[in-house]
This record gives sequence, structure tokens and C-alpha cells, in this order.
Amino acid sequence: MTIDEQSLGDKRIAVLLSGGVDSSVVVYELVRLGLHPDCFYIKIGPEEQEEWDCSSEEDLEMATAVAHKYGCRLEVIDCHQEYWDKVTKYTMDKVRAGLTPNPDVMCNRLIKFGAFDEKRGRDYDLIATGHYAQTEVDGEGLKWLCTSPDPVKDQTDFLAQIYDWQLKKALFPIGHYMKDEVRVIAEREHLVNAKRKDSQGICFLGKVNYNDYVRRYLGEQPGDVIELETGRRIGEHKGLWFHTIGQRKGMGFGGGPWFVVKKDVGMNILYVSHGYDPETAYKQDFPVRDFHFLTKRWMLSDVTFKIRHTPEYHPATLEWVGDDEFVVHSKDRIHGVAPGQFCVVYDEHHHRCLGSGEITI
Repeated sequence: MTIDEQSLGDKRIAVLLSGGVDSSVVVYELVRLGLHPDCFYIKIGPEEQEEWDCSSEEDLEMATAVAHKYGCRLEVIDCHQEYWDKVTKYTMDKVRAGLTPNPDVMCNRLIKFGAFDEKRGRDYDLIATGHYAQTEVDGEGLKWLCTSPDPVKDQTDFLAQIYDWQLKKALFPIGHYMKDEVRVIAEREHLVNAKRKDSQGICFLGKVNYNDYVRRYLGEQPGDVIELETGRRIGEHKGLWFHTIGQRKGMGFGGGPWFVVKKDVGMNILYVSHGYDPETAYKQDFPVRDFHFLTKRWMLSDVTFKIRHTPEYHPATLEWVGDDEFVVHSKDRIHGVAPGQFCVVYDEHHHRCLGSGEITI
């Protein structure tokens, strides 16, 4: 769904400008419609800058150049404390418990559409971001989060925990494009960051390595690595929080390949399975709790879902066991299902994103 000037009318629009190409094209898309949004750069950096390789200074330079190009005001909003108090706490609490959290999902709820709204977003009708996602309004006037036509870049899974009031204010001006089309626009408009690579790390942390991020707060806690089938000790891990269920790279143990299949948090044991494709690495049925409904509560049984940021959607039926709890019965065997991951649920045609909940197992 494309945006148009008439639908936006005289609404006040804030653009979250990151310094990347996507949010920069957002500014172009709005300006070409005759709109004049205000731009905001959310500042979140490492607690001790000298210890971390952070690209935030370059990001701000890019954002400043784009805002200036289109005659838009740019304001820097400091959400440093909110990020470390909320998103980092969430992440560390989960990994300490042996779970597999997703900091980027909570960053959207707590920072981009949360803390920013408390500081400045409340003065605006709409908050525009460079997410690859779309929205549509149904016959009842309800606003739904919908997938992007680019299956590789679609980011609805990262938005599946935002609140309904946040979704009502969300605007995704490039969500109807393919990534290649966004690059073409950026180069045609001679944007300073047209050829800049996409960021790959944790939201806002630039080039910070995830394991370094975790090590800083939780340190190391060595324990045994046990082969699940034989009970044989094959080595030592530095901390359960450095490993995820389904992991098959970076293990550092001889005689592989090895797959992480289980964690015993109480005993601090990491269980692995030997082989290229162990049966223990797959699941078809798993429980989901604390499901967060986007737009409205529903009780569908036939759906599609994903548990990680991939282009694939898996068909499944849901067995409801409570108001916000169900068991997923997937038609496909799913690799690396881990407690703490978000199971993001879509309609049968994976068009509307219906919400997400935490896998428990």
C-alpha cells in the first residue's frame, strides 16, 4: 500500500532518521508529497565509548546531511538511559535464565515507539520509520500490520510486540518497496548514504558483537558440554548465554559438527548432538505463552508463523489452551526452536501479522 498526501492531510509527522538508506528514503517519500516532516535521531550508545567500536557518530552525520538536503529540522533525542534500563535489562534477564531473547523486538516497543513517544513523539500524529512493513485499515476502521512484498527484508516480525496505540501512530512509507527499489531511489536522488551497507548488529549498538554485549553484563560461567545421546563430556563452555538452541557454528569442539540441542540452567550443562542433521534439532509442536495480540484478540486455528528473521513462513494449526496461550502444531519440522524466542503469527496467507508470543517448551 503506497502512501498519499490526501490520506495524511495536515497530520504532524515525525521521522526517525537513523543515518541508514531506508529512513533517508522515508524523508524523500514524504517530501515529494509536499509534506514537511520533522526528523529525529535517537541517540543510544555504549556506556563507555572508548571501549566500543560504535558507528553512531557517522550515523548522525548522515542523518544531518539528509535532513538538511530536504530542509527538515533534525533534533537529537537521547534515549541512552531508557535503552540500557529497559532493553538491556530485558535481554540480560532472559539470557541469564537460559532463554533466547530478541533485543530488536523490544527496542521497537520500548524505545522507537515507546521512550521516543514519551519524550517527543506525543506531539505528533504519526511516527514514520524505515521498516519494511505495511499497514491497512479494515471495514471496521481497525489498523493492521501487514507484510512487505520483499520477503527477505520484511520486518513485521520485529514489530509484532508493539502496542495497538503505537501501531495506530506508525507510518511505514517505504514498506511497499523492494530493497533494490529503495537503493535505486537513493542513488537517483543522490543521497549521501545511497551505497551504505545495512547495519547487521543489535539495534542501536552498531558494530558491537552480541557475545561481547552479553559478556560485559554477565561475565563467564564455565560448565560441561555433554553429548546428549551418550552422556559423554566433550568439552567446556564459557557460559550458557553464549549459545542458542540449534547453533551449529562457532562451537570450537573437535570431532564435529555439533549442534546445541538443550540447556540445563540449574546444572549449567550444555547438551549437544553429533551429526549433520540430528533429529533432536527439530520440533513440530511447541507451546507459546503471553501472546501479544496486535489490533484485536482473535482465536484462529489455521495460521502461518516464523520463529526467526527469515523469508519463510510455516503453516500450522494452533491448539488454544488459554486466553493468550496455545500449542503450535507445525506442518513443517522446525530447526532450532528455543525457549524465549518469539513465535510471530500471521494469517494463512502471511499477509496480516496477528501478534507474537514467547516459546516456552
